[in-house]
Amino acid sequence: MLNMLPNVPQSFVTERLFIRLPMPGDGKAVFEAQQASLKEMLPWIHWAHYQSSMEQTENGVRYAHEQFLRKKDLRLHLFNRHTGVFVGSSGLHNINWSVPKMEIGYWVDTRHSGKGYMTEAVAGITGFAFQQLGVHRLEIHCDPANTLSRAIPEKLGYELEAILKQNSLSTDGRSYRDTCVYAKLNIHSNSTG
Repeated sequence: MLNMLPNVPQSFVTERLFIRLPMPGDGKAVFEAQQASLKEMLPWIHWAHYQSSMEQTENGVRYAHEQFLRKKDLRLHLFNRHTGVFVGSSGLHNINWSVPKMEIGYWVDTRHSGKGYMTEAVAGITGFAFQQLGVHRLEIHCDPANTLSRAIPEKLGYELEAILKQNSLSTDGRSYRDTCVYAKLNIHSNSTG
């Protein structure tokens, strides 16, 4: 017998952020944030090397919206609660509802970095996943050399379970790179046994 997938709320708030599913029309803000942050993203994010047009970004937003509604991938857009300004993107990816487990990914608009927004967002998303979705295991993957990305799970009590040696290609495809795997378990989730 298949378990029913949980209802997935489409938005929630943290102290300074309004976090919601991608909506048609978000493409312009996302594209501008990506353009402003491209230099910082290139060493770490594969898709930054294939930077799209504003129209392609909007199409990606619409696809992400549809994937969210189908509970296949839960991309989330982050906005300053007081100004409404887009500050970055995160989400719950590589979803396995049967465990259930997910991976949190994230990037911040460079113009808003250094303010703790992404740490706040990931803390909020962790709580959202555990409390609202009943997720048992969350993971965060990042390059060992990406100290800013690594600082977030370390601040939030995620455990470094492994450093996978040469398990992926660098973002330019010219060399192998390692991957840190951080994980956090929901101690309140029901066991299957």
